[in-house]
Amino acid sequence: MPENYLLSIDVGTTSVKVGLFTTEGKLKALSTQEYNLLTPSPNVVELPVDTYWIALSRGIKEVLKHSEISPQSILALSLSSQAETLICVDSRGRPLRNAIVWLDTRAEKEALEIAKNFPSDLLYKTTGIPELSPIWPAAKILWLKRNEPDVFKRTFKFLIVKDYLIWRLTGIFSTDPTESSSTCYLKLNEKDWWDEMLDFVGIERNQLPAIFPSYEVVGNITSRIKSELDLSTSTRVIAGSMDQMAAALGAGNVESGIITESTGTALAVVATVDKPVYDPKRMIPVASHCIPDKFVLMPYSETSGIVLKWFRDTFPLNPDKKEDYGHLLQLASQIPPGAEGLLALPHFTGTTCPDFNPRARGAFVGISFKHKRAHFIRALVESVAFMLRENIELLKELSIPVKKVRSLGGAAKSDTWLKIKTDVLGVPVEVPECSEAASLGAAILAGIGARVFSDINEAVRKVVKIKKSFYPDPSNAGIYQKVYQEYLSLYQKLYGKVNKTIHQ
Repeated sequence: MPENYLLSIDVGTTSVKVGLFTTEGKLKALSTQEYNLLTPSPNVVELPVDTYWIALSRGIKEVLKHSEISPQSILALSLSSQAETLICVDSRGRPLRNAIVWLDTRAEKEALEIAKNFPSDLLYKTTGIPELSPIWPAAKILWLKRNEPDVFKRTFKFLIVKDYLIWRLTGIFSTDPTESSSTCYLKLNEKDWWDEMLDFVGIERNQLPAIFPSYEVVGNITSRIKSELDLSTSTRVIAGSMDQMAAALGAGNVESGIITESTGTALAVVATVDKPVYDPKRMIPVASHCIPDKFVLMPYSETSGIVLKWFRDTFPLNPDKKEDYGHLLQLASQIPPGAEGLLALPHFTGTTCPDFNPRARGAFVGISFKHKRAHFIRALVESVAFMLRENIELLKELSIPVKKVRSLGGAAKSDTWLKIKTDVLGVPVEVPECSEAASLGAAILAGIGARVFSDINEAVRKVVKIKKSFYPDPSNAGIYQKVYQEYLSLYQKLYGKVNKTIHQ
């Protein structure tokens, strides 16, 4: 009997990854198609909408070519995606302008206006979003209304990037509660549009797509797309998820006590909860999980692993050759815990959680003549681990259990970084076998939609495996407890006292 497959499409900020998985969760083929964003000014970030589709098309064709499978063997496909990237289309689904990428902050004035009319407590309780930001689509739509009225009037549907790609695949306008969780116009508990916010920004319900659960079938590949992408019309397209929730699913983070953290450009932490838990200090976003009847808390920080890239590119060993990250971390491993008194802050573009302070910046403190290049690398790596701990402390303040942490992202490839994290956190740190957690999560959703799995628990039990586990070294944990206090003290001295409860 021929083997069946599940296709995943992970739409990132600067690339699309297409993964082909067996129904046992084994990655058979992966294609990464990269693209460059348009940044004509510091607060404007756009991308021609077709760029996403071209990358998706090339990725699917490459995966099919390399795997040499029959398109008929692909039971279903699903997408995981960045959120907040806004796409405006006309009645025929044609883009009316470039996509406004999630990083775009031009709608600052509009965000402030929304904030004045919707108290923070109301916003948080309704949407799960603690504070207004210009990156949220509600602010972007209001900006379009004020600055590009022709585009605003002609827009038939306001979509997030995943919504647009599913429309191209199926001819159906759809979204899911995770992808739309940060629009500022989706009600968290009801999983329905927030009419008061729609009225304020000037749009109607029929200008938004239908809302599907992440694991539900939206439709099948159309005959037109069958010809264009060499797929089969029997392949089902599943609603899919925002990438952070998909990655949590792909790492087995489906119950209380397991935390996933992704140390990439930014730091994202996801905790699964049975019902919305609201932070009284309004620091932690709350959103729907991509699995039934679950929610997530998502503290995050805007700069994380990118500080290591900054160091590598700013202080290169050889200006003509990029240094491998593995070499940087090997140098860091030769330095003892605490970097012999050198302390770093990684807040190069401000802080979000646990303290919202856009003016915060990075720092090195305690520099002496004994400190070499490797000390600075070690201090930066430790600072990201301290920042991770800060965010996990936030969860503990809300009585969220933290029994183990599963690490994702580029930093999960480094044993040195993982050992530092487990010593700083004082809990086991695990690395899933599949490094493409968001892609695997999307594949699991595809499998549930295609009824390969009866439910989430069966899917996770069958396909999510742990590759490595790290456990705290008591002697190092003791050192880091002291250095962590110094890290908090340094931030407080530079930027003011922050109310934190320290958990031993």
